[in-house]
Amino acid sequence: MTATAEPVTEPFTVTSEELVARAAELVPLLRRNAAQTETDRRVVEENIDALRDAGLFRVSVPRRFGGHEADLATSLRVSEQLARGDGSTAWITTLTNVCNWSIGLFSEQAQQEIFGADPDARVCGVLAPTATTTYAEGGLVVDGSWGFASGSAHAQWAMLGIPIVDAGGEVVDQGLALIPMSDLSIKDTWYVAGMKGTASNTLVAEEVFVPTHRIVSVPPLVVGERPHAIDGETLYNSALVPVLALVLSAAQVGLAMHALEIVQESLAKGRGISYTFYDKSRLAPTTQLQVAQAAQLIDSAHLHLMRAAGDIDDAAKAGEHLDLLPRARVRADVGTIAHRAREAVDLLLNVHGAGSFAEANPMQRVWRDLETCSRHAVVNPEISTEIYGRALLDVDEQITALI
Repeated sequence: MTATAEPVTEPFTVTSEELVARAAELVPLLRRNAAQTETDRRVVEENIDALRDAGLFRVSVPRRFGGHEADLATSLRVSEQLARGDGSTAWITTLTNVCNWSIGLFSEQAQQEIFGADPDARVCGVLAPTATTTYAEGGLVVDGSWGFASGSAHAQWAMLGIPIVDAGGEVVDQGLALIPMSDLSIKDTWYVAGMKGTASNTLVAEEVFVPTHRIVSVPPLVVGERPHAIDGETLYNSALVPVLALVLSAAQVGLAMHALEIVQESLAKGRGISYTFYDKSRLAPTTQLQVAQAAQLIDSAHLHLMRAAGDIDDAAKAGEHLDLLPRARVRADVGTIAHRAREAVDLLLNVHGAGSFAEANPMQRVWRDLETCSRHAVVNPEISTEIYGRALLDVDEQITALI
């Protein structure tokens, strides 16, 4: 079923390259505010305002609402650049943009309610259906809590996993519900070693009524069905699980890029290698080899990211749903990116030395942020590789539905 959208009165015509450039321009600001973001345990409002003014929360919003409706590759490149400035800011921007993209899978009425009212509306989300629901006329009443809601401190709406029940109370489906943040409370639970500024706290709902038009069934979306598709909006044809998995990788690549820049800047100042005769570390073959290897690993991570994004974008534009094998390869790419980014930063820590772990050194924050975000459950490199191996060997039985 498709619908014809109303024409855009004042469409954005910003190119992908300009969006990426806007993100890069914010790097100095994000670096200046990185320590404060950690201390506050939420992204500072100056960053949020700058991101909004640059239109970077509209990356995945439909053009008919004044958004950019940029492809996935563009969104990921924006996130990479932001992570060069601050991991937490990049993470919440990434998760907000992918949740905003997900709104394009809901009914036209729901989209109008969110983006029609405010094109700069920000949506956070947790897919796990950790709630209970009760049937009500015209919708469901939701009770429950959802952990790790990144970006919730700055969101106006939340997209949350729920069980869908019938009038008899039987669970008949799994869904996503859109709930205004004003109907939810936030439980302060995010006390962690890295990505402290994401404020990935727990959302709580107590007898919140959600109308049917703000609920969507998940299983059809996983297999590529789009009951609310709008002609010409190919971005929202993108394969759901590959998108949700791949977006977790962009900040990891950007953090590794930041680590490389920190080391290059330090070496350019002429620092030596302690307890050796090298008064300029950059002249030592060991330094040169490790920096080059790290740079190649980062390039590899970026190339995997862009290949996977290209697979998803190409299929979406063609109106096709990715087959199992390319979907499984995206999951494998997600795991590979995590490995390559961590390996690169490990080498760069060797070069940068023990001073990397001084509290005043941004290197330690990059390291902690990367080690934290690359442990997201969907990233798990070993599980991701097993998924791909089973697909390559035509093993019918898979280990997860999230492919």
